[in-house]
Amino acid sequence: MNRLSKTWLTAALLTLLPLAGRAADNPAAVPAPQVRDGQHDFDFGTGVWKTHIRRLLHPLTGSTEWAETSGTVTTRKLWDGKGQLEELVTNGPGGDIEGITVRLYDPAARQWKLYWVDSGDGTLGQPVVGAFQDGVGTFYDQEEIGGRDVWVRNVYYGIGPKTYKFEQAFSADGGKTWEANFMASLTQESPAVPEQAEAPGLSEPQHAFDWQFGDWDVHMSRLKAPLTGSNTWIPMDGSVVVKRIWGGKANVAEIDVQGASGPLQFLSLRLYNPAAKQWSLNFAGSGDGTFGVPEIGAFKDGRGDFYDQEPYADKTIMVRFSFLNIGTDSARDEQAFSGDYGKTWEVNWVNLHKRMPAAPGTR
Repeated sequence: MNRLSKTWLTAALLTLLPLAGRAADNPAAVPAPQVRDGQHDFDFGTGVWKTHIRRLLHPLTGSTEWAETSGTVTTRKLWDGKGQLEELVTNGPGGDIEGITVRLYDPAARQWKLYWVDSGDGTLGQPVVGAFQDGVGTFYDQEEIGGRDVWVRNVYYGIGPKTYKFEQAFSADGGKTWEANFMASLTQESPAVPEQAEAPGLSEPQHAFDWQFGDWDVHMSRLKAPLTGSNTWIPMDGSVVVKRIWGGKANVAEIDVQGASGPLQFLSLRLYNPAAKQWSLNFAGSGDGTFGVPEIGAFKDGRGDFYDQEPYADKTIMVRFSFLNIGTDSARDEQAFSGDYGKTWEVNWVNLHKRMPAAPGTR
């Protein structure tokens, strides 16, 4: 349930130097460190929860005016627990909130990255980063609040079989003192997460991905070395599962494929910006739990085109992702690169989708 986000990382390597010296003198004297794998730290949060929230209305001003509201938190696993998607919806005198937190585990750093997005603008923020220790999860970032940079701390604590608590706090003095401004108590209603029904009153552009909800088989072909003249393609096969978020105002696709080099897991989080009437595609892989540059665009005449600009092979290129040949039970999408600012495009990733047969009684 993080409310704000931007990467904040620190390191304290100097404290390890004396140990490193002693280990070099007598390697047997220092036992191998026990490295903790935290990829299931958030398993406690899966399910449907009722939440009561207290929110400080004017943080870092000396204000003591709090507002209270209640709502529902629905959390599902991604990547068998190495990721999570949490939806928060509140409605009360303390204010309406509709947002999601995507939690992704970085196995190399053994840290979690928590991304927050509000339904008002559909923009994915930078991650809050941290880890669990002794049953408490603590995550930090740096954020601009009221025209100045402050530290932000998110804490998950009091974790029981069917309860836990969350607190957000700000620090304007480099972490010497902290002021709590968002406090939530949660009680589980159900460990199971139901499928979402469509929300009423969606605009036409918000239905752009309706065709894709469900389970698909996918055959992928990936160009080995884009923008080099390569003609070597690498095949992969697997599945794509696409589910509604916010009743269809957003959605998430989980991709799980296998190729000659092994398994590949990633996800595509699609977020709608109602002011711009555009969608953003946000891709992340399970290898590092990091979202890349969002691709922005829309659908027109049965085709969706989404663009971004990003570094690749020591230069800046244009990237295009397109949805094509959309049918009831089949579709094609592809990625292309341009090294000449859109004059020419080279397709380097082609995905052919075929809808899986529905279970009896579900269609």
